[in-house]
Formats: sequence, C-alpha cells, structure tokens
Amino acid sequence: MDAKAWDERYTGTELVWSAEPNRFVEAETGDLPAGRALDLAAGEGRNAIWLAKNGWQVTAVDFSAAALAKGKLLADAQGAAVDWVTADLLTWQPESAAYDLVLIAYLHLPEDEMTAVLAKAAAVLAPGGTFLLVGHDLQNLTDGVGGPQDAAILHTPEKVAERLTGLRVDRAERVTRPVTVEGEPREAIDTLVRAVREE
Repeated sequence: MDAKAWDERYTGTELVWSAEPNRFVEAETGDLPAGRALDLAAGEGRNAIWLAKNGWQVTAVDFSAAALAKGKLLADAQGAAVDWVTADLLTWQPESAAYDLVLIAYLHLPEDEMTAVLAKAAAVLAPGGTFLLVGHDLQNLTDGVGGPQDAAILHTPEKVAERLTGLRVDRAERVTRPVTVEGEPREAIDTLVRAVREE
C-alpha cells in the first residue's frame, strides 16, 4: 500500500490500532534508560506516545500524514511530546549514530526495501543503543491469525537478524500474542528481534 492508501485507511475518528503500546515493545524497552528514540513506521503513534510518557525524546516517522495527525492529537491529549515526521523511510535520512533506541513495529516491505530500512536503522543507532523489531512472522500464515497474507513480506527471526550488520543480536525468536477472532481466543505469531550496537 502507498501513502495515499494508508491515509485513506487512517481517515476517520476511530483508531485503526490500539492506543496502548505493543506488549512486546513495552516488555523489551521498559527496563532501558530513557534517551533519544526513533519509531520507524509509527502509524498512529501508540508506541511513540508510550515511550514519550516514559521519558524518551521521541521522533516518530511515517509516510501517512493522516496517521501522524491522529497520533499528534492523542499525544497532545496525554501531554506527551513527540516529534512527528511525515516521510518515506526509503528516502528519509535521519541523523547518523544519534538514537539510543530504534523501533520498527509491524513494518512489512518487499525484501530489498526492508533490507534498506534495516540498514538505515542500524546506522542511526548510537553506541550502546538498542534496536527492536516486532512484526508478523512467516509462520503466522499457516499457524497463526491476522496480518499480511503475502509470504514475501513476512519476517523470520533469522532473516531479520542476519541483516543487522554491525549489531550484536541478543534475541531473535518467534513470539505469540493472544487475539480474539469472532469471539474466539486465538494466537498470532510474530518475529521479535532485539539487538545492540556495541560501544
């Protein structure tokens, strides 16, 4: 989907996603000392807002202006200061080695584009900084529920980890989260990768 399609999806008063942070983002970053954070493909900003409320100086980037406008309204209502940037991740150039946390949550792109975004994410991490990716796993197609149905854009822990040049991968695994489908409890399967730029 392009920016226009996502803008159309985000138009309206209801949130497309939850206002709460992703469970894995909360669990994996809750023990980190607050610093500068970069949320790539931030959508409506639920993770960026949570980080800001926990003391982080957050830049949230997405190519959907409609999504970021919703995020700004949510952030303002909660007194959370976030720097909202409308930009395409493939062409946007962030400051090098400047962020203590780089987050990618549920960004799914063709392989060459995802490789470029992961390289950019690694390059902007400061020494000692943490990289975190959470996204729909390839196994979710057959054993999980929801998410994109195109195998070519789904993640595996191994594939993400091997693209993180220059980072020490501390965690690369499949994780599950509960979802409800037509009133029935189910499990979705995600890829979770956490890495650090060594000092």
